[in-house]
Amino acid sequence: MPKPTEAELRNRFFFHPPPDQDRINKHEAVSQVCFELAIKLSVICPAGRNHSLMLTHLEDVRMRANAALACDSPPPEE
Repeated sequence: MPKPTEAELRNRFFFHPPPDQDRINKHEAVSQVCFELAIKLSVICPAGRNHSLMLTHLEDVRMRANAALACDSPPPEE
C-alpha cells in the first residue's frame, strides 16, 4: 500500500467545517440517531464493562459517521 500524500494527510488531520446548512443538519442527525440508540440500549442492557464498551463504540460510530460526512462527501453544488 502506498504512503498517503500530503493532501490525504491534511484531509485526515485538519478540521472540516460544515460547508452549508445541509451538512450541518446531517451531522446533527448522526448525533441524534446515536444518542437515541444509546438511550434505548442503556434501558435494555445492564450496567457493567460491556455496557461501557457499547457506549464507547457508539461514540466511535458517531465520530466515523461525522468523519465520512466531513472528509468523504463531495463539495456542495454552487
